Formats: sequence, structure tokens, C-alpha cells
Amino acid sequence: MSALFNFHSFLTVVLLGICTCTYLKMQFPAVLEKRTGFQGVFWKAARIGERLSPWVAVGCFTMGVSIIFF
Repeated sequence: MSALFNFHSFLTVVLLGICTCTYLKMQFPAVLEKRTGFQGVFWKAARIGERLSPWVAVGCFTMGVSIIFF
């Protein structure tokens, strides 16, 4: 089943994308400089990870627990 049709998988992909983009922006800032176009989506995901990091961390923890136990 595709991640687009399963809500649980879709949330996992979104959270992992946000975390990955934030990590890449912290390690290699030049990679995510463009704010428009297709690369702008990754810049926005990195911005969400930077500004909402406590909520993203709670989401990742909750997702991890739900994957392990449910």
C-alpha cells in the first residue's frame, strides 16, 4: 500500500521529511537556499523543523511509539 493512501504512513513520511530537511539545513546550509520552486518545499520543511522543533520531536516520539507497539 502506498504512503499516500495510508494516513499513518503519510504522517511518518512527512515527519521524516521534516527531520531530514532540518538536519540537512543545519549541516549544509547552502543546499537549501532556494525558497521558490520545487526546492522551496524542502526549505519550508526545514523551516517548520527549526521553528516547531518541540512539536516535531513530540510527533516523532509518538510516531515511534505507535510503530513499535501498534
